[in-house]
Amino acid sequence: MFEYAKYLRLNKFPLIWCAGCGDGIVLKAMLRAIDKIGLSNDEITMVSGIGCSSRLPGYVDFNTLHTTHGRAIAFATGVKIAKPEMTVIVVTGDGDATAIGGNHYIHAARRNLDLTVILFNNNIYGMTGGQVSPTTPVGKKASTSPYGNLEPSFNISGLAQAAGASFVARGTVHGAHMLEKFIEKAIRKKGFSVVEVITPCPTAYGRRNRMGTAVNMIQDLKENAVTLKKAAKMSPEELEGKVVTGVLVDIDKPEYTEEYAKLSEQLKNKVGVD
Repeated sequence: MFEYAKYLRLNKFPLIWCAGCGDGIVLKAMLRAIDKIGLSNDEITMVSGIGCSSRLPGYVDFNTLHTTHGRAIAFATGVKIAKPEMTVIVVTGDGDATAIGGNHYIHAARRNLDLTVILFNNNIYGMTGGQVSPTTPVGKKASTSPYGNLEPSFNISGLAQAAGASFVARGTVHGAHMLEKFIEKAIRKKGFSVVEVITPCPTAYGRRNRMGTAVNMIQDLKENAVTLKKAAKMSPEELEGKVVTGVLVDIDKPEYTEEYAKLSEQLKNKVGVD
C-alpha cells in the first residue's frame, strides 16, 4: 500500500476486516484505478452506508460520507447534483444496496446519474449478524436461515442493466487486476456505473457453510469464474454455479445532472433570471 499512501488515512490503520476478507483487495484495486486516472484526493467524494464494505471510506483521504443503512446512493445523489464536477464513488454491499437500499439502487440507474457504485457481493450480512441477504444462494445457511435459505437470489448486475445503467461489470477478488480495469472504466464512464465484486466472507458465510479457509474460498472463485466469451459457449447446465465476469453493459445515454443543468438554464432564460 505504501505507493498509494497519499490516498490513505494511515492513522486509521490497521484495518478492522477479518483475516481473509476480500475487502482489502477491492480497496487496493480501487486505489490503483484512481491513481491511473490521475484524480486528486479533493476531486473525489466517497459515500458508503452500513456494512463491512462501508467501512472502507474511513481509510481513504478523500471527501467521505459514512451514512445510514441503505441510503448511500441517496446521499451520493445529493452530492452529485450539488457538485456535478465531483467524481462520486459509492461503496456498498449486497445487503446495503439491494435490500433496504434497493429502490435507491434501481432509480439511480433509471435516472442514469453519474455515480460509480462499487458493490461488494459476499452473499451475506457480514457485519451485522450473518443474516440472509438478497444474494444468499438457495440452500446456504445464515443466522436467519439455519436450515438453508429458501429465497432465490438477486442478479445484482442484471438488475442494474434492466434498470438502465450505462456501465455494468462483474469481477472477483481473485482477478484483482481485471477488477482494477473494471473500476477504472466505471469511473471514467459518464452515467450510472456499477462494478459488482464477488468477494468471500470467510467468517460469517464461510464458516456456516463449511467452505474451508479464506484461501479455499478464493480458490473456488478462481475455479468457478468464467468470462463472458467463454460463457457464451456454455450450456445452462454448464453455467450452473458459475460466476460470469466481464463488462456486461457499456452504452452511452443522456446523463441526469447534465440534463438537469440544461433544463435549469432553459427555465432561467424563459423567465429572464440571471
